[in-house]
Amino acid sequence: MIMAERKPMAELEAMLEPFAKIALVGCKGCVTVCNAGGEKEVGILSSQLKLSRRQQEKPLEIVEVTLERQCDPEFIEMLDVHLDGCQAVMSMACGVGVQLCAEKLTAMPVFPSLNTTFMGLTEQPGEYAERCQGCGACKLHLTGGICPVTRCSKSLMNGPCGGSMKGVCEVRPDIPCGWQVIIDRLEELGQLDNYEKIMDVNNWSTSRDGGPRRIVREDLK
Repeated sequence: MIMAERKPMAELEAMLEPFAKIALVGCKGCVTVCNAGGEKEVGILSSQLKLSRRQQEKPLEIVEVTLERQCDPEFIEMLDVHLDGCQAVMSMACGVGVQLCAEKLTAMPVFPSLNTTFMGLTEQPGEYAERCQGCGACKLHLTGGICPVTRCSKSLMNGPCGGSMKGVCEVRPDIPCGWQVIIDRLEELGQLDNYEKIMDVNNWSTSRDGGPRRIVREDLK
């Protein structure tokens, strides 16, 4: 899932300073799962913003809305009925949702309330770990299902560097050496011969080819 975290309060207040009425729009997708932008978080941020503005004697009216997803146009269209009198929208979605809102809501500014960080998983409640950078050239079939791009601090493609010691990365003592994790997994699976297969330098053009990536599924059109 896409991971995100809320921007500092001072930054949000600066964005909204000129406005008297806004729509605060959450998303029931990834940002709900990582407790950054769901219905609960919309309510919390709304209360904090209104309290801050009352203390400044400059009240802020907030319309609270949480959409099923902000990355699908069909749900963005549902916002129209909530925007009467609003001067701006603050999105609590990932960067994709913010951009789609801005694309569809051309009559008013759209601001991000979150910083989108990475694609990851929930290790335990409140702890999330990066697992994918969307490099577009997946090697997981050769590495026991463990990504060398994200799990190795240096994104090395053919084994550990000379800095790891006893299975620990030299970057920080709390980071396991990504390649030690991969090797242990390959050994467990009886696939250690994959470790001897030299992988080419990662083809970053599949993720950075000079423009936004696009997938077209003709069978779904």
